Amino acid sequence: MKKICTAGMLLLAISGGAAAQQVASGGTLVTVSATGEARAENNEARALFFIEEQDKDKAAAASRVNQKMKQGVEVLKKEDPQATLASRNYYTYPVYAEERPQAGGSVRKRQLTGWRVGQYLDMKTENLQKLPVTVAAAQNILALNGVTFGLSDALSKRLDATRMTDAYQNLMARLQVIAKAMGRNAADAVIETIDFDGGDNPGRPYMAASAMEKTARMDGQVAEASFEPGESTLATRVVAHIRFK
Repeated sequence: MKKICTAGMLLLAISGGAAAQQVASGGTLVTVSATGEARAENNEARALFFIEEQDKDKAAAASRVNQKMKQGVEVLKKEDPQATLASRNYYTYPVYAEERPQAGGSVRKRQLTGWRVGQYLDMKTENLQKLPVTVAAAQNILALNGVTFGLSDALSKRLDATRMTDAYQNLMARLQVIAKAMGRNAADAVIETIDFDGGDNPGRPYMAASAMEKTARMDGQVAEASFEPGESTLATRVVAHIRFK
């Protein structure tokens, strides 16, 4: 009796598998996604400089910041005339004396001891060969907060065709695999919708500036730094709705 049941179950399993392979797939809507990439060496650098001064006299601190920032801008324009400069985040903060807790939990009014004034300057350039010299010259006046590398807008646009073509070819390759798995001919597939969502890699943010507590002063000449721009990968994701006839 046990053998008969086992044979019966095996027969049902075989019949079920055959039935599954014979399921009609005409009119089936399939969602297929793929990605495409384009790589290139970074051809653009962004450097973020800043200057900060602290003084009991707010006007004195602001004057030193303004003067040094002006000098820093002049140096950058001289070293790299093609660079794009943009001022960022001019700030003025009061500085208070540190107060120890008083006996009995009483709170005294905080004593104002001075002012902290600062400003940031963003530089964008494609002159990577001279970047170490430019940055070192500016560091004799300003402090460097961070340097990032990426692709220029012009180069990114030129890479659009490469990554979109790669994404579409990958989509067609996946469609071939799916059609074969379904026992269908890829020629019977009709693309109803296709979406290139342009999933670019986001640029890296600059270093946080909240930890910059010391006054930005430079003693002596700054030696040139060594930079390795590296490369970037732009990615595009494509999603298609495909229906089999």
